[in-house]
Amino acid sequence: MTFSRFVALGDSFTEGVGDPDNTRPNGVRGWADRVAEVLKGDDFAYANLAIRGRKLLQIVAEQIDPAIAMQPDLVTIYAGANDVLRPRVDIDRLMQSYDHAIGRLTETGARVVMFTAYDPGDAPIFGALRGRFAIYNELVREVADRHGTTLVDFWRLGDYRDDRLWDVDRMHMSSAGHQRMAIAVLDTLGIEHDLRPLELTERPVLTGRDRRAANVDWVKAYAAPWVKRRLTGTSSGDNLSPRWPALAPVTAG
Repeated sequence: MTFSRFVALGDSFTEGVGDPDNTRPNGVRGWADRVAEVLKGDDFAYANLAIRGRKLLQIVAEQIDPAIAMQPDLVTIYAGANDVLRPRVDIDRLMQSYDHAIGRLTETGARVVMFTAYDPGDAPIFGALRGRFAIYNELVREVADRHGTTLVDFWRLGDYRDDRLWDVDRMHMSSAGHQRMAIAVLDTLGIEHDLRPLELTERPVLTGRDRRAANVDWVKAYAAPWVKRRLTGTSSGDNLSPRWPALAPVTAG
């Protein structure tokens, strides 16, 4: 199976946050870039319109029309997790908009790849929203079934129980996590590749006191600013533009 025009849509998950690379726009690489590097060829072009912090309705309003105009034959889209994390959310209403957007994408004839959200389990703060994420994921699966899209079921990828696949902010995938997601996307599409999981560093042995101190530091450095942005209606992506806003050949690897 080959593709010639790949467009990636979404939020920080698809932008590549957590996978630093100062040589690339916005200073990140991400799983979508990694997938594009596998797919690249003489007649291949790639665009990535994802911006961190974007909510589902913003993604639909800002990214669907430009994506369709590019006439892609492969589209990936991840949207909704930032909404589920809000204090209040009407998941059913959001999914109606998502369903309509997915319908528009599939009507172009492109192969559309969707994602469920990760299972937060008993993680601090986010674990309390596990029920919400389960509902959201089931509705995503319904939309995927209805439109015949390809689904990468993040919820069922047990590898991500390993905290080394997550960035220090505990909200975004690490470089190893993005590599693992690229493998999942390619495997789900049935595309042969030679990507392998990145080598993981050994976990440090922490005492209970060390863990408590690490949790306090995390709250100060990441959780508190995240909550503040939610309360003030600001976003980490407010002043950012899409990393790859137009289809272009892939030269990095």
